[in-house]
Amino acid sequence: MRAMKTNTDSREDFQDGGANAGVSFITIDADLAGQRLDNFLIARLKGVPRSKVYNVIRKGEVRVNKGRIKPEYKLLAGDSVRIPPIRTAEAGTEAKASHQMMALLDKSILFEDEGLLVINKPPGLAVHGGSGVTLGLIETLRQMRPEARHLELVHRLDRDTSGCIMVAKKRSYLRHLQAALREKSAGAGGVEKVYQALVLGGWSKRCHQVNAPLMKFEVAGGERVVKVHPEGKPSLTEFSVLRRYDGFTLVEARPITGRTHQIRVHAQYVGHCLAGDEKYGSDLINASLRELGLRRLFLHASSLSFYLPDSDLVTRVEAPLFPDLVEPLSKLVEIA
Repeated sequence: MRAMKTNTDSREDFQDGGANAGVSFITIDADLAGQRLDNFLIARLKGVPRSKVYNVIRKGEVRVNKGRIKPEYKLLAGDSVRIPPIRTAEAGTEAKASHQMMALLDKSILFEDEGLLVINKPPGLAVHGGSGVTLGLIETLRQMRPEARHLELVHRLDRDTSGCIMVAKKRSYLRHLQAALREKSAGAGGVEKVYQALVLGGWSKRCHQVNAPLMKFEVAGGERVVKVHPEGKPSLTEFSVLRRYDGFTLVEARPITGRTHQIRVHAQYVGHCLAGDEKYGSDLINASLRELGLRRLFLHASSLSFYLPDSDLVTRVEAPLFPDLVEPLSKLVEIA
């Protein structure tokens, strides 16, 4: 069953790709329920810049059940979504993914079944277009798999972070896995995310977790940063040491909560910034690391553990480090 148009105003009806469409009201059915409002609109308004979609949401031109709503709102079956008239790109102007990028993503598939893809996301690739990015991971996958009509990101990774990312092929998988992400561990029916990070200095043997609330702030120039703050959201990350090097430690990080920049800020908070972190790290040390070949944040989503729908067995997917992390790591001096 698909979403159905329940009403339009006196102007011409909304149509994907139309130049001057009228207001539409879309009733969300069970197949579309569970996805974020922003993802629903971006998939529907093909050719409209992501920044424009967020702008009309902020201005209240997009409404759900006649009320203003936030972009991250999860749509429910029966919701009525008001879509304003928006000028979309002319047909055929959508940026095309390169054959090289499609081939790279095809080789980066770690797991696939009828409802899910797990990709070893390459570094430098945004998960979606917007903010100066023409094409991201999800747009490229949709071009690679035009027959897969419901491809959606289950979660996100920062542009410079590589590793495991889940892309749902079915709405039922999207709803199941996003609900599972709210659980604290795979053992409790949730999703366990494991990262590898190279941090500055010798990580203390006694520091097994960082439990510190995080809050977002806007600084000069509109840049957003995250800081530990008593009024922030509860945030917990578990850490363990993998290997020690002269001046650095390779750690495993398990974010129990899922806050923006959580691993990076928690590591900074206990005195161990991530290598290559231009926002929260050391400019001087990052410059020396570039001489060793490290030219981006050393943070990699190394594994995911989760339950598939109607299964009582844990599925674990692992992603190997990319060469741009392996090579500089090999140049460090390992210590006992």
